[in-house]
Amino acid sequence: MFKLPNLPYAKTGLAPLFNEEQMTYHYDKHHKAYIDNLNKFAETDASLKGKSLEEITLTSSGGVFNNAAQAWNHTFFWFGMSPAGQGGQPSAELSAAITRDFGSMDELKAKFVDGGVKTFGSGWIWLCMDAAGKLSLVSTSNAAVPFTNNGPTPLLVADVWEHAYYVDYRNLRAKYLETFWAQVNWNFVSENFASKKVRDLTKSMT
Repeated sequence: MFKLPNLPYAKTGLAPLFNEEQMTYHYDKHHKAYIDNLNKFAETDASLKGKSLEEITLTSSGGVFNNAAQAWNHTFFWFGMSPAGQGGQPSAELSAAITRDFGSMDELKAKFVDGGVKTFGSGWIWLCMDAAGKLSLVSTSNAAVPFTNNGPTPLLVADVWEHAYYVDYRNLRAKYLETFWAQVNWNFVSENFASKKVRDLTKSMT
């Protein structure tokens, strides 16, 4: 039903943020496990057949939700990064919104890092946009996504589960999040901002 999406870069492509060992551990093992588990649920639950990953995430609970949402979260996470220097720049419209809602790009980065560090336990720190176009930071725990219950649209995310960064950073979550900013794929973020809707990731995973 779903497959591990192809990365838009080599597993060495996100250096110095992640080394190949970290990428293999996170992408080939953790991410793949969520997809494999979701496919096992689909084998015995006919109601999942034909649904997009987004639809399953929005309409499921328990183990199905956990694996569908984590498959979505991880795919969105990978696509939101690029090899250093290849992610472009925020669009003029996005830059203006960042200045309006955070004061400056530096303020956004500082608040993003702080929000990620303060996310308790395992989870995610998201840059989001509401229906009126206002930007905000949202912290979620475990597999939770911002867009359930008519929540805001994700533009960018950093994974703050310990397995996301332990090989390279051990327990230094702040250092990981600070380094993350050099790898942001601003073309991807700007496209999400312009579309004003939750990105459809299903085609990349089927």
